[in-house]
Amino acid sequence: MRSQRLTMIIFIGMLLGIAVGYACHSLWPDPQTAKTIAGYISLFTDIFLRLIKMIIAPLVFTTLVVGVAHMGDTKSVGRIGGKAMLWFVSASLVSLLLGLIMVNILRPGDNLNLPLPDTSAATNLNAASLSFKDFVTHLVPKSAVEAMANNEILQIVVFSLFFGVAAAALGERAAGVIKIIDETSQIILTITGYIMALAPIAVFAAMAATVTTQGIGILVTYGKYLVQFYFSLGILWLVLIGAGFLFLGRAVFRLISLIREPFLLGFSTASSEAAYPVTMAQLEKLPVSKKIISFVLPMGYSFNLDGSMMYCTFATIFIAQAYNVQLSVTQQVTMLLVLMLTSKGMAGVPRASLVVIAATLVTFNLPEAGLLLIIGIDQFLDMGRTATNVIGNSLATAVIGRWEGETAETIGLPAEAQAA
Repeated sequence: MRSQRLTMIIFIGMLLGIAVGYACHSLWPDPQTAKTIAGYISLFTDIFLRLIKMIIAPLVFTTLVVGVAHMGDTKSVGRIGGKAMLWFVSASLVSLLLGLIMVNILRPGDNLNLPLPDTSAATNLNAASLSFKDFVTHLVPKSAVEAMANNEILQIVVFSLFFGVAAAALGERAAGVIKIIDETSQIILTITGYIMALAPIAVFAAMAATVTTQGIGILVTYGKYLVQFYFSLGILWLVLIGAGFLFLGRAVFRLISLIREPFLLGFSTASSEAAYPVTMAQLEKLPVSKKIISFVLPMGYSFNLDGSMMYCTFATIFIAQAYNVQLSVTQQVTMLLVLMLTSKGMAGVPRASLVVIAATLVTFNLPEAGLLLIIGIDQFLDMGRTATNVIGNSLATAVIGRWEGETAETIGLPAEAQAA
């Protein structure tokens, strides 16, 4: 009941934010004035997101170390990690392919009645900064402290894996340290509860600030593109839920019901970090064990961004259509495979989807300035991408838990009892 009430309050906050933003945009139509007002309104969202970022690093480290240590051996870590990567790669390919199919069926870029930007226009995105080689090098932190200070989730995961495996290898000698880390994780989760109470205010401010500067009109101008992209996301949701049903059965509907709150939070703030702590809490109610959640979920936030995957192919082909550039089937399949690799560097990169798209445009000799067509509404698109990522990662975590033989009866039992 408490979770449903918070979900409802978040939804009301989102609607009120749109109304207040529309009123502010109407009262202060001057762009500079609107931007100033939006800056003050978004102060609440900025504080909320900073509070979330404050706890992400210690939350990932403590829960993942405890989860790995409780697995007991490196064989378990490798087995679960292998299953997770199998799901992540499969889901990424499906998301990229579905985006490619839908954009070719719907063709939102055809007959675009918008002035196309000059091909030399700057997008202020450094496409050259993202490469698979750099991503692989970036996996290993130069310093664990630096990784935590910069909230480099993937680097924190790597360090936590080493720490947890080493603790498991030491057995009883490390039991005291693991107990302290476990208690620390409980403190961080309690802090998370305090922060999440501010979520409705943050959601209200996020929507109000966006509509104050952009106005409702931008939704009308780009209505066709927005509707068709969200329609495509809806199909992806059905595909993901269908895949979840094959492994989870009717429990998948309980999972979808449980993640309404993180879904709505991710949608309204367009922040995966904001949804992360509450997603962990809701998955435990399914139930999924902490050791699976703490291991799979942070990996998913780096490798399983289903909504962002779909958007990469959808937006890239949209830009090609807008410029009347014809791409062959072979070129589009090649683009899909390139995106499959380059998109794995998304984690920790600001405006990651746009950076990946910019790099892809350059690779296939498409005008990078085409990004200017969609940058103005990227906030609204990012909301859908983030919400989809929440669904995808929740399903992945629950499915891998089921692959490991977890059921409502076995959760909480020792590993030997679960295996029996």
